[in-house]
Amino acid sequence: MEKILFSLFLIAFGLLMGFAARFLDKKGALQLPWPIQKVRTFLQKSVLLGIGPVTFAGALWVVEISEPRIALLALIGPFCHVFGGLGGAVLARIFRMAPAQAGSMFCCGFFTNIGSIGGLITFVFLGEKGYAFVAVFKLIEELVYYGIGFPAARLYSAQERAGSTRRLVQRLIRDPFLIVSLGSLFTGTCLNLSGIQRPPFFSLLNTILIPLSTVILLTTIGMAMSFGKTGRYLKESLAISGVKFLLVPAACTSLAALAGLGDAADGLPLKTTLILSSMPTAFTALVPPSLYGLDLDLANSCWLVTTLGLVVTLPVLYTLLPLL
Repeated sequence: MEKILFSLFLIAFGLLMGFAARFLDKKGALQLPWPIQKVRTFLQKSVLLGIGPVTFAGALWVVEISEPRIALLALIGPFCHVFGGLGGAVLARIFRMAPAQAGSMFCCGFFTNIGSIGGLITFVFLGEKGYAFVAVFKLIEELVYYGIGFPAARLYSAQERAGSTRRLVQRLIRDPFLIVSLGSLFTGTCLNLSGIQRPPFFSLLNTILIPLSTVILLTTIGMAMSFGKTGRYLKESLAISGVKFLLVPAACTSLAALAGLGDAADGLPLKTTLILSSMPTAFTALVPPSLYGLDLDLANSCWLVTTLGLVVTLPVLYTLLPLL
């Protein structure tokens, strides 16, 4: 119970910190050195390009990675997004939505909060060794986001413009987030295989940095949080919650079990899959609606309701994990 409450506290604390900062900034009660959008960007880059790579590399340094089946996590991760996106698209057909709403439903099913919230829950529930597998699960997340998620969302838009494959490849090659992510994975793997002992202080360092990075990222989300017209889209948001918290984890965990990940590394890859595939809609789901003229209120509602759904999801996960 303490782990559940701790996780929920950190998530709520980060979001409320960001929302309060935005509110006080609008009222002129908070004097920030830069515009709040610049503060958000700076904090996000600090975590994604600074703290995050250090924690992932440090965790990979000591995890058991000799089992080849663990590499399958890098394929199950993309499947999690694609399957969720298909679920959102099917719901849009069932609800007979217009393209602008259907595109937002697809986005809310596709984009999953694996990094900030998923990483935190994995660390709290499974420890540092479980957290190391988060990096493998989300190894090609950037490629899936930019190569599948964004182009598919654009197809729902009246502003649809097909970009060339060459431009997409160039964007991915130059993407600092993808480069740093691959770099941290490569560094951690090399250190693991080198036989060099990790300094004892690294365990304490990760114990501090992993929750801290999550709070910072959630604070940046809170800075842009908007409640909009959540009540208007409650039915659709609950339907997306069913996809995110039931269908996707059932499919992904079944795949991981069939791949034998329950027998690798004390079952941690399988347990990590269950946690990460059960996460809510990512805040990234609000980006394509903003770019392509889709229904932003619907996307925001689904994000908010699925995030609140963690109050129910986390106790269920905590109960199921020992059974795997």
